[in-house]
Amino acid sequence: MTYVTGSHHVTLSVADAQEDVDFHVKVLGMRFIKRTVLFDGSLPVYHLYYSNAAGDPSSVVTTFPWAQAGLYGTRGTNQAREVLLSVPAHSLDFWHDRLTGHDIEVENVERFGRRRLAFRHPSGIEYVFVGNSGDERVGHAGYGVPQEHAIHGIHGVGVHMATPDRMVEFAGESFFARDGLAEEGSVIGMQIGDAKHGNHLEITVNRSDDQGTWGYGAGTYHHFAWNLDTLDNQDAVKFGIEGRGYTDISELKDRKYFKSVYVRTPCGALFELAVTHADGGWTCDESPHELGSRFQLPEQFEHRREELLGRLEPIDV
Repeated sequence: MTYVTGSHHVTLSVADAQEDVDFHVKVLGMRFIKRTVLFDGSLPVYHLYYSNAAGDPSSVVTTFPWAQAGLYGTRGTNQAREVLLSVPAHSLDFWHDRLTGHDIEVENVERFGRRRLAFRHPSGIEYVFVGNSGDERVGHAGYGVPQEHAIHGIHGVGVHMATPDRMVEFAGESFFARDGLAEEGSVIGMQIGDAKHGNHLEITVNRSDDQGTWGYGAGTYHHFAWNLDTLDNQDAVKFGIEGRGYTDISELKDRKYFKSVYVRTPCGALFELAVTHADGGWTCDESPHELGSRFQLPEQFEHRREELLGRLEPIDV
């Protein structure tokens, strides 16, 4: 049986590295768990990881800061757009006050019967706090964010597209979305896999914006990763996607902490099929209490450590 368990992580293209660290750590109170580099291409770019207290796969937000390289993207339709994060339902007033106290504009939104807070990353990427009850994932207490208000982890992903039918079909056939759709205005809500939390897919019908960019570029959403649990299951899901004619799918890539396959979906959003490495995941190169304390590199880049550190902008974490 092939399946998707839920979310794994989300990866964004942001602007400046330090403002990204300050936003996620000092404003959102997330735990900084990994500092490494982009594995693809030859241009040295940070890959930064943030999570809840435990570093649960369904809690991790990762970023590539592209301003130093001069690469900027364009948000639009046919692209992933919203970073949906789960917070305790009783904490929305706390977060509204905290965000506005950091001079971040916040909008109160209600969708699918739940209150939400919409705001933006300094690079312009859209974030949404969704109030949830019963989310057992433990948030990280840091920089004035107490644990009872801390971010549980990922709630899901919001994608925009001009016509939703093919994406709905793809989500059901290839990603095993649960039966039953929630619809509210121009938004269609779905759930992927059997996880209790972190597995929401929201499709916004957007025919007004121009096509957004898909490559790396500050200010845009790069991909959303789903948890496939095992390599055998990952391979079976990949085989099924290809068998339905979606051949814009990558070979297996080793990301040191997880192994991944990437597929371009009918809505334009890039989805990743991720499996955490059996030999430790985030803790394969740092103990749990040391996470994020050292600059980590894959073996193929280790001989370039000093060069890369010299070319990357310094950051204070």
